Amino acid sequence: MPDESTRSKTATAKPLRRCPICNRPAADASRPFCSSRCRDVDLHRWLSGSYVIPATEGDEDDVE
Repeated sequence: MPDESTRSKTATAKPLRRCPICNRPAADASRPFCSSRCRDVDLHRWLSGSYVIPATEGDEDDVE
């Protein structure tokens, strides 16, 4: 059974976040990304339209 000092360290440890672009550990300076390069790659994907929200027929609201 873990003692109090071990339990407090594991309870306060932050979960390891991963970069959504390359899956490396995220850096605090450019969180949630690991580097400014991955942050710029993500921005380019947004601006170029690579990220889209899928829509299906019939999702439109009827405006009366």
